[in-house]
Order: sequence, then C-alpha cells, then structure tokens
Amino acid sequence: MTKRLIIAMTGATGAIYGVRMLQVLKAQPEWETHLVISAAGVVNVNHELGMKRAEVAALADVTHGIHDIAASIASGGMKTEGMIIAPCSMKTLAAVAHGFGDNLIARAADVVLKERRRLLLMPRETPLHLGHIRNMATVTEMGGIIYPPMPAFYSKTDSLSAMVDETVGRVLAMFDIHIDGLYTPWHGL
Repeated sequence: MTKRLIIAMTGATGAIYGVRMLQVLKAQPEWETHLVISAAGVVNVNHELGMKRAEVAALADVTHGIHDIAASIASGGMKTEGMIIAPCSMKTLAAVAHGFGDNLIARAADVVLKERRRLLLMPRETPLHLGHIRNMATVTEMGGIIYPPMPAFYSKTDSLSAMVDETVGRVLAMFDIHIDGLYTPWHGL
C-alpha cells in the first residue's frame, strides 16, 4: 500500500534538507511524495544548490503549485501520513501558527493539523526573537513538531553530507521511515 508524504520547501536557508529527503524517498517505492515549493524556496534552491525548479520537481512523485489551493493536498479527504516543511521560513511558521492559509504550503499544513496527522517544521533562523519562539510554541500546542536542523556531534563526522543525512534520517524516522545508512541511533557508551 502506498503511503503519501507532503514535502514543502520555503525560502529559508537549508534547501539541502528538503532536496535530500526527496532523493531518499524516491528510492522507497512504498512512499509517494507530494512537493510544494514557494517562490523564495525556488530562489534559495538555485542559490544554495545550483538546482532549477524542474530538477527539484523531478525528485517528487507529484508537484503542486504554491497557489493551487484546489490541489488534492488542500483537502482532508486526501489521506497522507503527514507533512514536512524543510526548510521552514519564519513567514511560513507564522502562517501555520495562525492558520493563515494564503498559499498551498500553509493550507496543507493547516489540513494536516486539523486531521490530526503529523506535521514537522524545520525552522531555519538565528537568533530567534520572542515572536518566533511564540509561533513555535503555538504550533507545538496544536500538535506540530518543531525540529530545527541541528547537527549532532557524537557521530564524530567531519562531512557536511553525513550531517545532513543524519538529520534527514532522524526526521524521516519520526514518520516511521527507517533508511539504513542515513544515521545510527544513539545506544549509549
């Protein structure tokens, strides 16, 4: 049985996280990915990774336009396992926290929350002001998961790609997607 996961990408730094998730999930035949990328997300993917929108879209099974409020993922009738916003801008965080569904990313996140499905946001901003922190608390109180992409150093890697894979592996594990080789869970000393 095919499981669906929505991957959204916004204009915050860290486009590699969303792209890497799409790459990993493309090799999992039981998973169908639905991608939504904002205009700022497209700019950031090009700047950080040298990729064009079409290259990112090719990694997803289904791509939806940011303004397509009539898309399947805008309805609770579309069964998904949830949604990951990677990276998540402070603008998108605020939209999710306040139910401001002015684009498909915010609307799909709202649907995921109202249907009591898993929503995980990977906010990328530093330092944080009180408004950011309050928006994170609001999303958490609504059932969302705030997962800033912070590297773990106990794996003793000096590779950026290994650090990205570890974070991606840990995030996907929260959706019960376990990919060998992405990361090794901590088992103590």
